[in-house]
Parts: sequence; C-alpha cells; structure tokens
Amino acid sequence: MMTLDTFSFQNQRVLVRVDFNVPMDAHFNVTDDTRMRATLPTINKIIDGGGKVILMSHRGRPKGIDEDLSMKHLVPHLSKLLSKEVKFINQCVGKEAVDLTNSLENGEVLLIENLRFYKEETTGDISFAKELAKLGDIYVNDAFGTAHRAHASTAIIAQFFDKNKCFGYVMSNEIENINKVTGGAKKPFTAIVGGAKVSSKITIILRLMDEVDNLIIGGGMTFTFIKATGGKVGNSLVEDDKLDLALDIIQKAKEKGVNLYLPSDSVNADKFDNDAATNFSRIQDIPSGYMGLDIGKETAQQFSKVVLDSATVLWNGPMGVFEMENFSHGTKAVAEALSEATRKGTYTLVGGGDSVAAINKYGLADKVSYVSTGGGAMLEYLEGKVLPGIAAILED
Repeated sequence: MMTLDTFSFQNQRVLVRVDFNVPMDAHFNVTDDTRMRATLPTINKIIDGGGKVILMSHRGRPKGIDEDLSMKHLVPHLSKLLSKEVKFINQCVGKEAVDLTNSLENGEVLLIENLRFYKEETTGDISFAKELAKLGDIYVNDAFGTAHRAHASTAIIAQFFDKNKCFGYVMSNEIENINKVTGGAKKPFTAIVGGAKVSSKITIILRLMDEVDNLIIGGGMTFTFIKATGGKVGNSLVEDDKLDLALDIIQKAKEKGVNLYLPSDSVNADKFDNDAATNFSRIQDIPSGYMGLDIGKETAQQFSKVVLDSATVLWNGPMGVFEMENFSHGTKAVAEALSEATRKGTYTLVGGGDSVAAINKYGLADKVSYVSTGGGAMLEYLEGKVLPGIAAILED
C-alpha cells in the first residue's frame, strides 16, 4: 500500500478527507481546534511536496443547507493555522468546483462546502462519490473520526482512485497506536471504562476481557454494578434492565482472571448541580435522595495505584461529572495518574469524546502517549469491527 511518505504529490490535485467537525461559539470562533491541528502534518506534507490540497469534511448533522454549519466559517482559523490563505467554494461537486481545483497553483489549499449539505454523503451514494472524485488525482483519508461510517467521502469514493489512495498521518497514527492495545499489549494491561451507561460500553468491555489484566469501572455505569450486587445507590443513575448483565460481567472477570475494580466510595449530591448539597459515603450506602456524581478519594487513590503499576493503559470514559468542578476530582486524579505513569514508561492511550475533553481540560494531552481523535471509530476498531474507511484504502 502507498503511504503519504511514498507518494509524489508534485502538480497533483490531492483530495483529502479531514475531520473538521469542530465546536464553534455563537460568533463562529473555533473553541477546540484539536482535530484541525491534528491534520496539519498531512496538509503540510502535500504542500511541501508540490501538491494542490483540496479539503473536504462535514460539520454537524444539517438537514440540507444550514449557513451556521457552512465550512466557510473555518477558513480564517485554518488560514491562520497554515500561515497561508485558504480558498473556499460553497459547493462540493459540479463543473465550477472541478474547474477551481484545476486552476489551483502548487501549494494552494481549497476547502469545499460541508459534505452533509448533500444527503447523498451519508447514504453512501456512488454517483455522488464519483462526482467528488473528479476533484482530485490522489485521495487521502485522514478522518479517523468518521472511519466507521460507509459514507460517500470516507469509503465509497476510494474505488475511483485505484492505487492513488492512502491514509494521512492522523489515520495511520490512530491505527498504529490502537494496535498497541489490541493483541499483544505490554502487561500488566489496564483498561479504564467510564461514562454514563454500561449498555453503551458492553461490547468493548467484553472484548477487553480477553486482553486486560485489570478492568476499572467508573462513572455513572458504576451504579448498575453496585445495585446488582445489593448496594443502595439512592437516586444515582441505574439501568435496571442491565443488572443481570452487570452480574454476568463480574462473573466473566472471575472466570478469566481479570481484576475488576469498582469504586469503594462516592461523592454524592442532592441534585444534578455544581452547587448542590453534597456528602460522602461508601459506594454501596448512598443516602436516599442523593446521587453519586464522582468517585471518592479512596477510590481515586486505588485507581491511580493500579494505573501506576501498569505497562499499558487504555482510558475511555470519565469517573464522574467532570464538567462540574465539585465532581471533577476523580477524573482529574485518573488523568494525573496517566500522566505520571507515562513519564515512567507506561504506554497510555486516551480515547472517547469525554476522556479527550478531560485530558485537554487538565492540560495533560501531551503528557500521555496518544490521544485518539475518533471516539466511536476507536471503540468499534477496538471491538474488532472492520471500519469501512480503513478497508476502502486497503482494498486494491
């Protein structure tokens, strides 16, 4: 397979699928440009190689044309990041778009309109993909965050480029780093799985059971486990229809010799509010009228110790409602433990939207081994699923 490093881009129109689905404020200022910055090495590689860069992405889930979600709002920020003027066209396909790509000078960058303004993008329409393909001579997929979707620009389009297709650096780095925690991770291997619901993480938990030595459970899903084992959880979030599943996971961990760690203490609140009345309790004795919103100090210390004793750590999901300052301590403690473990030589992979937001919030993104840009895509890849966006590049 050709890679970004083996292609000659001189005089070539290079059509790059990026993931610029970034948050913006009411004045169209980008509030988190992590995904944009991640693609800069790919874009600059093509520019330095004398290529012409045509960037395509989606933003949000528009129903038809939505001015607020137009890619034009990203042009000033992207121009600043690249230190060069970025051109824009308010369409994705058609003669005008093709003519503009043909008129680009080597080293120029063009951003096309939001792909999802066309319903054919998400339906994976082959004729739309064929029209998009006319914009480039080489296709580069650098949008790991959408690799699990068989959309026109992420998977269907690749067939029109024969061997003139490859992964960008974001995609190749994601694959390389996630592969470090699947099949052959250095031991002891610890997975930290948090978040609200056990139902959304069940596949990944069961898949990881075959790989990990330690499985740490945190966040809202904890209370389904605690209630299943007879604990009192007050008003905490519980999936009552998943109690048997929680017991099944506990049993499977025993059978497979996996150390399953559940929180032992809890920070509780009488309502879902940063300024709520709070108290602390054993996790299985949360008072009536209170809900658990963060792990307690004892749990934070225990989880941190497990992390520090590991050779590989995967973190997916926060330990509590870290967006509220009074319930952020557990998540922050885990993030700091990951940073410390990395400094000592542990391989640490952080993935999933909330975990990434947390590691960025505490300024520790550059203190862990790798931060994955694709939440859903990373989980599906870890689950062993074939991702259409990856398969499309690997197929001859």
